[in-house]
Amino acid sequence: MTKRVLQGKVVSTKNLKTLVIEVIRKFRHPVLLKVIKRSKKYHAHYEEGTFAVGDTVKIIESAPISKLKKWKVLGDK
Repeated sequence: MTKRVLQGKVVSTKNLKTLVIEVIRKFRHPVLLKVIKRSKKYHAHYEEGTFAVGDTVKIIESAPISKLKKWKVLGDK
């Protein structure tokens, strides 16, 4: 099974080795047929790198690292 890759913006860098990324998805409502935006926040692990709030990053699924972290940041800034 392939791992999911998502792209989003960094919302918080306050935790050590953790980024909070907000991923926005758009989909068409099945009945109303209008485009709706939904967002979700993911906690992602990164060892090193200088990320700031507002940066766009890609994250990939991984084995659970902690209670909330099940994603890793792809690449470096």
